[in-house]
Amino acid sequence: MVSVGLHALVSRNHKGCDLTEQPTAWENQTNNQWVRKRTMGRKTSKKHAGVNADHTVESVSGGNADDNNRSHKDKKTTHVPQTSFLRKQIDPETAKYFAEIANAIEGTEIDPEERSVICGNALEETRGKEAELATDYIISHTLQTLLEGCSLDHLCSFLQSCAKNFSHIAADRSGSHVVETALKSLSFHLQDNENHSLIEHALKKICKAIVVNPVDLMCNCHGSHVLRSLLYLFKGVPLEEFHSTKSSVGLAERLNLKAPHAKDNVSLQSVQIFPSLLKKFVSEMLNAASEDISKLQMNQYSSLVLQTVLKLLAGNEQELLHLIRVLLGSSAGNANAGNLLEGITIRNILRLVEETAYSHLMEAILEFAPETLYNELLTKVFRKSLFRMSSHHCANFVVQALASHAKSQDHMDLIWEELGTKFRDLFEMGKSGVVVSVLAATQRLHSHEHECCQAIAAAVCTGDEFPKCIVPRILFLENFFSLRDKSNWSWPHGTKIHVVGSLILQSIFRLPSELIQVYVTSITSLEEHHVLEASKDPSGSRVIESFLNSNISGKQKRKLVAKLRGHFGELSVHPFGSFTVEKCFTASNLNLRETIVSEMLPLQPELSKSKQGPYLLRKLDIDGFARQPDQWKSRQASQQSALKEFYATFGPKETKSFEKESFLADTVSKSKPGKLKDIRKEIETTLASAKTSNTPFLAHQVSKKVKRSKDEKKRHRKDGESESKRKKIKV
Repeated sequence: MVSVGLHALVSRNHKGCDLTEQPTAWENQTNNQWVRKRTMGRKTSKKHAGVNADHTVESVSGGNADDNNRSHKDKKTTHVPQTSFLRKQIDPETAKYFAEIANAIEGTEIDPEERSVICGNALEETRGKEAELATDYIISHTLQTLLEGCSLDHLCSFLQSCAKNFSHIAADRSGSHVVETALKSLSFHLQDNENHSLIEHALKKICKAIVVNPVDLMCNCHGSHVLRSLLYLFKGVPLEEFHSTKSSVGLAERLNLKAPHAKDNVSLQSVQIFPSLLKKFVSEMLNAASEDISKLQMNQYSSLVLQTVLKLLAGNEQELLHLIRVLLGSSAGNANAGNLLEGITIRNILRLVEETAYSHLMEAILEFAPETLYNELLTKVFRKSLFRMSSHHCANFVVQALASHAKSQDHMDLIWEELGTKFRDLFEMGKSGVVVSVLAATQRLHSHEHECCQAIAAAVCTGDEFPKCIVPRILFLENFFSLRDKSNWSWPHGTKIHVVGSLILQSIFRLPSELIQVYVTSITSLEEHHVLEASKDPSGSRVIESFLNSNISGKQKRKLVAKLRGHFGELSVHPFGSFTVEKCFTASNLNLRETIVSEMLPLQPELSKSKQGPYLLRKLDIDGFARQPDQWKSRQASQQSALKEFYATFGPKETKSFEKESFLADTVSKSKPGKLKDIRKEIETTLASAKTSNTPFLAHQVSKKVKRSKDEKKRHRKDGESESKRKKIKV
């Protein structure tokens, strides 16, 4: 007999009954002994989209700054049993037909038009049997190929035929892949506006089927992913963007390590393909699930769906307010501004944020909530509870989100009041992510920056060792606070540098130099072998680079660079150290630059084979130094002089004063980074093209400008003459 798909059935019914009316349940997946060796590119592990193998939910709001795992410590996630159905058996003739279709179209080159016809005809044969075919492990792969190659008419027809059993298909391991392939194919047709009405009609039919019982689908690991794809399709967001979303991107933005992605903002807010359909679907889905909100709050898969809805409704304040108040459990009808949380049990929210799924959901709520609602959540719900929440393995992520999305200095004052004196306690509890989030918030809002730097320094170092020990202990944050006798701690050779400690120092070195002098003293006091070890570490090298990119004086930077003398060669061929070498060269004076290039010169063959090596060879002009050292020095001095002159003329006021023998690195971070980057690229391009010329940089630019202006005058004169001739001819 033909395989019945993923699960073996308890009993088989050969009668032509309605699939949705069968009460027989599937066998438990853990007791399923039928496993196919042929995976056909589909994952067979327990790791599902949006959920790690250990069932850790990855937040749509983006990442976390702590190493703590919420899921394995929290076993209270609500399990919602799925409504199952009995699939009719596939007859041998149908199975044979689709096997022949698979052999005909898979792995063979066919004319696109002919392929579309074959795929369309094959999909016609699925009419009335979509559920059993889509949930069959083997035939589902063939259906995916057909849906990728068929026309829009056949695609929409297939989805409309699936509408009756859409929820059952989407909740199946194989069927969910079929549905997602269909939705992905639909997204490609959205580029043509003429297709929108046809697509919208098909989507409306699917929505009507889903809202009958959305809870089971939202709480299913496969159905949750299908629903999120469907929601992104309503918004007009390409499904590739949804599937490629990385939590690390959101984390970088929250910690000020990366500017908000402009492309994401445009795709989520400006593009409105089916805005009314999205709002109506969300509204009806919430209405149908109104009695099960407590289940949706606690389930990890439904939490992911709700986070996606919050993200897609960003910018629609009224819809967001309504949705968030429902998710918070509000019983009030229409709350007034300033009293939006009326009727909500605050104690219940404080209890829920200690659950894995709800803590993720609350992160998204805080990210997308309008300022009025954020203000009430902070002042009425979480105030006076921040430190207690920070000590919890789930709730501490909510505190991080509160800090990351604080809207004003008043908000920062409230957060600082409760957490500013607790940094050492947070470090000892392993909640360093809370500290780095608060630090990033103080930097973003320009509030309590100096106090925050002082508090971090005091938390890791006191007494006679201050301030020398600050940077080493932050670099090895977890190692230091794991010891009982911290007074005898020393640099742990061979130990990987702590990621969050690295993030803290990177944030600190972006602050004005007058606020971080103790950190400057500490990092420039490091032993030479410690600087070398940090430069070879993926996290440590970032700290060295951030220091060399900062607005700290060139003298202090060169003090650190000099500690690497004799090791620039080995660092240049190291995968992480090569980036440090580049920053060292930029921050150095002429003598140190010559030292760096001299040490790299014998390693030219190795550099040409490494990943970063060819770039370093060009950037540092090592070949030019090998051939003509004197001319290389002259070019470096000319470049320094040109850059000084340029910034003295066109740069901001604070960049017009240069120290003796200092390079551009002394002042770059004081100016707008985007503009300076473009200006620097333009200068280096011009200098590279004029390496053999001894003409000063600015004079070279002026001469080009004069020459260009003369050419333009000649062209305008010729254009004027030709225009007058045309007028004469017309007359």
